[in-house]
Amino acid sequence: MSYSISQAAQLVHLMPHTLRYYEKEGLLPFVGRTESGIRQFSEEDMEWLELICCLKSTGMPIREIKEFVLLSMEGDHTLAARCDMLEAHKKSVEQQMEEMRCHLEKVTCKINCYNEKYLTYLAQPEQIAQP
Repeated sequence: MSYSISQAAQLVHLMPHTLRYYEKEGLLPFVGRTESGIRQFSEEDMEWLELICCLKSTGMPIREIKEFVLLSMEGDHTLAARCDMLEAHKKSVEQQMEEMRCHLEKVTCKINCYNEKYLTYLAQPEQIAQP
């Protein structure tokens, strides 16, 4: 089965112009075209596109994704380099997640603090305004 650029974009929740940009940047050099020049995304292309979207969504810069794609196109002798890239990226994502967990704890603490103060405020009898 093959997908048009609109169908492919919809499946990965992107706009077609984003896929065109990714192609221009060298992230999708393997996408085929019909005789009339219309892009056709195969199932394998969609798997690649999903990986590219995953890497991009987790903060990998486009230039690194391009490097990863180019290494992949060179063949299996680049497997170790690709694995190293993904391991480094995984470590970076884990660090970001830990930072976000700490931020979330701080926000949660503030919410609890404000809720306690608000309940205390509600429990106080109204003070009569002094003239």
